[in-house]
Amino acid sequence: MKETDRKQGVLSESAVLVGVELPNREAAHDNLDELAGLVETAGAEIVGRLTQKRVTPDQKTYLGKGKVDELELIIRATDADAVIFDNNLSPAQTRNLEQALGVKVLDRTEVILDIFSTRARTHEARLAVELAQLQYALPRLKRMWTHLSRIKAGVGMRGPGEKQLETDRRLVERRISELRGELDRVLRRKEREVAARSDHMTVSLIGYTNAGKSTLLNKLTGSDELAEDKLFATLDTRTRRWQLPSWGPVLLSDTVGFIRELPHSLIASFKATLEEARQADLLLHVADASNPKAIEQITAVYKVLEELDIREKDTILVLNQIDAVAEPGMLDMLKQKYPLAIPISAQTGEGLSRLAAAVSDALTHHFVDVDVETEVSNGRLLALLAKNTEILSRTYTDGLVSVHCRVPRKFLGQLAPEKATIKLRRDGKVNGSMNGHASSNGHVSPNGHADPELTYRDDEPIDEVA
Repeated sequence: MKETDRKQGVLSESAVLVGVELPNREAAHDNLDELAGLVETAGAEIVGRLTQKRVTPDQKTYLGKGKVDELELIIRATDADAVIFDNNLSPAQTRNLEQALGVKVLDRTEVILDIFSTRARTHEARLAVELAQLQYALPRLKRMWTHLSRIKAGVGMRGPGEKQLETDRRLVERRISELRGELDRVLRRKEREVAARSDHMTVSLIGYTNAGKSTLLNKLTGSDELAEDKLFATLDTRTRRWQLPSWGPVLLSDTVGFIRELPHSLIASFKATLEEARQADLLLHVADASNPKAIEQITAVYKVLEELDIREKDTILVLNQIDAVAEPGMLDMLKQKYPLAIPISAQTGEGLSRLAAAVSDALTHHFVDVDVETEVSNGRLLALLAKNTEILSRTYTDGLVSVHCRVPRKFLGQLAPEKATIKLRRDGKVNGSMNGHASSNGHVSPNGHADPELTYRDDEPIDEVA
């Protein structure tokens, strides 16, 4: 067997792709198309493919013995440097395959980590990638030291490979602990940064990788951020000011793209990067309508959001790249399944005015009209209203002032301790008194009744607003 350098990725290498189709899993050849995009993004050349249907993976080699022999013939015929599985392999399966095939064997997770390591630009992203890589490598350290374990020691003594393995494991565990501590500090700082923007409404772009989020950010905000036709072209969160027509300025953030079976270690590591989406007032879920697997990609994004504990969040589904849809029937099917979705083209600008109107309408649900009555001398409350609300009118009577204003729901709690009477308005009419208090979740509770959630639920687990 050739010695393989586990520290190197697959840049400039030739690779054979392998997919095993298991029950309740999509067709292996379809999944290999996405894996091919990942491998090409990582910089490797694809020289062959192999698929197999199995009820359960082989415990030793994942593939059956006959397919392993067939894979070896493909490697010899193509002179491939590596084999890349679309499935996630155990450390033992990887080791057994490398011994049988004589080339480097990687799985889907390792390829994604390889891409992230080359795309990380900020200190925060590099920390997250390093943590995910070390967590992935820790149970696989043994196979990285097979060359030293061949050196035999005396009876009852460990060889140099075993000693080095223990040393490396302690070093890796120590580094993982350090990275977790540093990322926790980054996350707390990020939370403070996001909280400091509470005087602005925030909208976050989320979606499957390469769905056109960065292109949409550029189109809506007039910015010039990197937007490539590649998987995971963007790893860092970028926030820009969007002048929303008939509304005003809001903060629009572009986040890292999601993908099917995104490694859990990456999800955990990138919590700080995804804090923008967690704290956003509204999510724009951008999907590539021209992709034949658009429905599967939309579902995959919802699953990742659940893993991030982002569930009850107002979301608009945006069907992007409608200018590139090959079959109109595909777009019609998506519209039928997601009737509240907004079809657009970030490239041509089609549908953007409708999207802006939908965003304005959705953000309006975050506000309530109230009359706040207090003493004229209550300068603290009046200053709070001037800073955080849209004041529509003021009425002065006998040392009292009644302020009719539009208040963000999240600021209602700040009005609670002030000496004031707060009356909710519905359809321009005063509807009830809150007597100086608001519900703990920030929703107005006039007459003891909770204000209903202003969201519309489709058949997906995330609310959609249109």
